[in-house]
Parts: sequence; structure tokens; C-alpha cells
Amino acid sequence: MSGQNKPHGCVLEADGTNQWHESAIMSDGAKGSDEILATVRRFWGFDSLRPLQEQAIHAGLDRRDSLVVMPTGGGKSLCYQVPPAVAKRTDIVISPLIALMKDQVDALRACGYPAAALHSAMDPAEIRAAEHEIAVGNHHLIFVAPERMLTPRFLELAERLRVSTFAIDEAHCISHWGHDFRPEYRQLAELKTRFPKASVHAYTATATERVRTDIVEQLRLENPAVLVGSFDRPNLLYRVIPKVRVDEQVRAALERHRGEAAIVYCISRKDTESMARYLASCGIRAAHYHAGMEAEERRRTQDRFAAEEIDVVVATVAFGMGIDRSDIRCVIHAAIPKTIEHYQQETGRAGRDGLAAECVLLYSAGDVLRWKDLIERSAAQANAPPEVAENGRRMLEEIRRFATVARCRHAALSAYFGESYPKPNCGACDLCLDEEEGVGDATVIAQKVLSCVARVEQRFGVEHVVDVLTGVGNERVRRWRHHELSTFGLLQEMPRKNLTSVIYQLIDAEVLERTPGDRPVLKLNAASWEVMRGQRQVKLLEPKKLKAARTAMEEDTWRGVDAELFEKLRALRRELAVARRVAAFVILHDSALRELARRQPVSLAELRKLRGIGEKKIADFGKRLVEQIASHQANKPAPAQNSEKPG
Repeated sequence: MSGQNKPHGCVLEADGTNQWHESAIMSDGAKGSDEILATVRRFWGFDSLRPLQEQAIHAGLDRRDSLVVMPTGGGKSLCYQVPPAVAKRTDIVISPLIALMKDQVDALRACGYPAAALHSAMDPAEIRAAEHEIAVGNHHLIFVAPERMLTPRFLELAERLRVSTFAIDEAHCISHWGHDFRPEYRQLAELKTRFPKASVHAYTATATERVRTDIVEQLRLENPAVLVGSFDRPNLLYRVIPKVRVDEQVRAALERHRGEAAIVYCISRKDTESMARYLASCGIRAAHYHAGMEAEERRRTQDRFAAEEIDVVVATVAFGMGIDRSDIRCVIHAAIPKTIEHYQQETGRAGRDGLAAECVLLYSAGDVLRWKDLIERSAAQANAPPEVAENGRRMLEEIRRFATVARCRHAALSAYFGESYPKPNCGACDLCLDEEEGVGDATVIAQKVLSCVARVEQRFGVEHVVDVLTGVGNERVRRWRHHELSTFGLLQEMPRKNLTSVIYQLIDAEVLERTPGDRPVLKLNAASWEVMRGQRQVKLLEPKKLKAARTAMEEDTWRGVDAELFEKLRALRRELAVARRVAAFVILHDSALRELARRQPVSLAELRKLRGIGEKKIADFGKRLVEQIASHQANKPAPAQNSEKPG
């Protein structure tokens, strides 16, 4: 880590090449290594750990404070799940959302791992029963929300259990400098006062160095092991596309993943509802989700998504950290998010099973201006100090630069989090795949737009300028006699939405300005006149038509997989999930299903050789899996034989 404000303690960081550099992180030699692997193999079916996981697990076993920063899908949960199982103790996990707790407990129990949760969605009888099981030591992990953790009743229960270790998930929520600040997280520093001999372990997927420092200070971590993994997600394909016809562009991206899980993020509640209606009218199984819905309605949408009854959720950021589904193949931002941290967190929900997934960002400078206005209004309404709005604008500028600067997307994201990216070409973003497409005669088009802004005397906004340029003779245009201007209808052949995109690209390129406020107008600047005089060239982009065929990265994950068998196994997984009343991914991840469809084991002995299926799952439904595979093989037509005689 570089810079002045390093968290105290020792640090293990990835350098972007999967080489790990250790700095004074020591556990008791090889303490418990065999037992750790035996535990991981028994519950989760893995024969090895990643370097950072092993270090984090040892910190938990040694009861040494730690901060673990590991990308979504990097195996962060194992870091706090393994230690109590090895040490035969009860640990507490503080988690922000009920849905997340429920999914984690369901997944652990499916593996035969004893865990429980206490949350407000449980009725009093369920809470009493859970508290009794916890009190007699029947569970290794107890999941609670931060508000419940600090209630007198739960503190007393934790003291009776002699809890020695607390894990804080989504720890970036404690930092004012993070993207999901939650005031209730600040109170967790009291754990060090109430349980002075206990260790505290903070976990997050996204945290800049500033946020990491803040987490350590706010939680009062003592000489912590600070373990920082690589922020890069090599299995994600990033695309940033000029936003023109947002509904059609979202649909086109989803068509590349027909029948697969996807999330579409919008800024407003109204946007989510209209987008979901449009997608449903196109035959796509979609539903909306936002904070303005009734709690039961939100839960129903989330449950239907987890049960694979719908494929697409169109949501605001309210659909967030509680999403534990591992097989999301596509995340679409129908508008730019307000920070890179939000973007990293939200795109990180794709491909958590390690398989290839696509992340599409539809970019418009208009959305940046929309966010800027929302940030400033929110700060004013809250009477926040000036630095709050300034920090929001700074973070918004960072994501704007990510979307507009022609730099490898993987490299840009890595750099933001302080990590170098070693590859000259990632092979997994629009820029490295050469998917950018320039608009012909871009400078001439820009000159026409700027000339129109000058002709209307820099007194009107985007919509009016588009009306004039496309030759719309409405009442407003005629009242100002703008239908008589030389620029009237000058770009009438260009679709309205394309022209709107062009204007916002000119604003981004800083050759045109838009005033702030409720009624923004377009203004010229010095660069505008340089373009009109032919002294400056302009580059404009338009969406490139992408083929539905898979990229090379996606093809790799399907190599050797019997697609027909994979779909049969998916159907079996849904059947098993319904019978057990759990989400489908709790039964098996897509990565395990593809491996089954690739290796096709027909006995339990062969099944045990596959990675990612623990003993409990083999005992519960291993027989059904191998029977399905054997049936598929028996009913599969034999390869056609050459009937021609030789010679």
C-alpha cells in the first residue's frame, strides 16, 4: 500500500499477477493446516485454499484482529466460516441485510454446517427457539444485524456464550468515505469496550486505501492483519456504450443471455417500473424492485429471482448487498452509477461462481448531470457540511472519467483501488476488444450543433436545440421563430435520441457547456468556437452492433460442457430447491453444474472427485445427480456411423 495513511498492522497485498507479498503476517507455524483443509473439504468440497483465504483463516483462528478486502466471488465468506468450525466455537457475524443472512444460513445448512440468524422478519416463537439453540452451543455461526447486536438482550446472550470472535461483513458501511455509509455501523466500535479480549474481523469487497484506514480506526482494530486481495475480476467482460435508445439497448444485452439471470440498475423508481414493463412485453421474465415498494412485494420479487421463476430484476440500488445468487450472467447499468465503488459492488454481483459474465454500462453525460443535481439537493436538504457534496461530486467525476477515457476498463478499475494491472490487453472489455465505433463526419456534426446553440442565442436547453436541428415545428419553436433559422432541420436525418447522445458527448468533451439548476441551458465556450472555425477536431461514438455469439472468454467456460445435460441438471436443481424451500444456487452453483455436465460422473465415487460438492450434498442428492447423468447418457443418440463401404 502506498501513501501516508496506511492502516496500522501488517499487510498482505496482491500485485495483480497473483503473486502474493507478505509483510510480517505470522500465525503459529502450520497450526491447524490439515484440519482447516479437512473442514473445507467436508463442508464445501474444496481441496485447497487461495493464499489470502488461508492467511485470513489463520488470523481468525489466532484471534488476531484483521481487515480482509477481497472481491465479490473471491471466497470472502469462507474466511469467517472456517475458523469456528475448526476451533469448535461459536462466532458472531454482523451483516446488514436480512435477505443476505437468510441466504447464507440456508447455504451453510445445505452443506451440513450449523448456523443460525436472528432478525426482525422472524416471529417471537422463532426467535425464542433460535436463542435456545444458540444458548446451548448448537451453532458455529450466528448472523445478526448491527442494531440487534448492540441490544442488551443480545449482548447478554453473547457474554453467556463467551464469544471470542466477531466478524463484520460489508465493513465499508462504517466509513463516511465509503459508498454505503450506515450510521448504525459506527456503534460497532463498542464491541472492543464490551468484549475487550475478543478479536474483531472486518470484511469488504470494495475499499480504497482511505476507506481501509477509516475502517481500522472506527472499529479500533488492534495491530490488525490487513489483507488486501486483487480488485480485478478477470471473468467479467466490461462494456461502456453510448446511451441512445436505452430500452432497446438493454433488451439487446439481455438477448445475449436469454434464460439466464441478470440485473438491470436504474436511477429512479419510475425508471425501474417502466423498464420492467417494457422487458416483460418483449417476452423477458422481468420484475422491478425499489425501496418504495411494500416489504412483502420486495421480498416476493427477490424470492422469485432466487427460485429462478424470473430471470431479470430491474432495480434501483436498493437491490444491493442482499443478493447472493451466484449465477448472474449479466449486470446492466441503464444509467451511470454515482461512484466507482457502487459500480464495482454492483457489477461484482455478476459471475460470483467464477464463470464469465457481462457488465454493460449505458453512458450519457445527461445522467452525470442528473446525479450531480441529486447529490447537491440531498446535501442541502440534510444541511450537510460543504465537504459532503464536494466528496460526492469528486466521486461522480471519477466514474465519469472511467466511462469516457479510452483506457482498458480492467486497468482503470484496478488503478482506482491502487492496484497495477499487468496486461497490455485484458481481452475482456470493449476497448481491448476494439468494439468502439466512431461517428463519421463527427466534427461537421459538432459544428452544426454548436452553430444551432449560437443561433438560439445560448438561451435554450438540449430538448429545444434537438427540436430545431431535427426540424420539429412545434409551438415553442414557432413562437421564437426558430423555424426560420438556417440550422432548422439541419440534422433531420439523424434520429432524435442519437442527436441527444451527440450533444451530451460534446458536453463531456468540454466543447459545449450546460448550466446547472432546474432549467439548464446550453452555452458555448472557447473550445466551441475552435471547433466551429475548424481549429479543433471532435470524436463522437455510437453503439456498435454486437453479435450474440459468445466471446472467447465465455467459450472457454463452456468448453467440453454437454449443454443439453447442463439444462437437465438445472431443472433437477430447481426441483431440489423447491422441495427444500431454498434458493436454487444453495443446492449447487452453475460452475458445479457445468463441471458435472463436462465430466459426467455416473457413480458417487466419481462424484466425490469433483471440486465444490461437499459430503452433505453428496449424501443428500448425489444419487439423484448421477442417476440424471446416467439417464442422459443412456438416452443420447449414438454418433452417426459412416455407412459407405471402403474402396
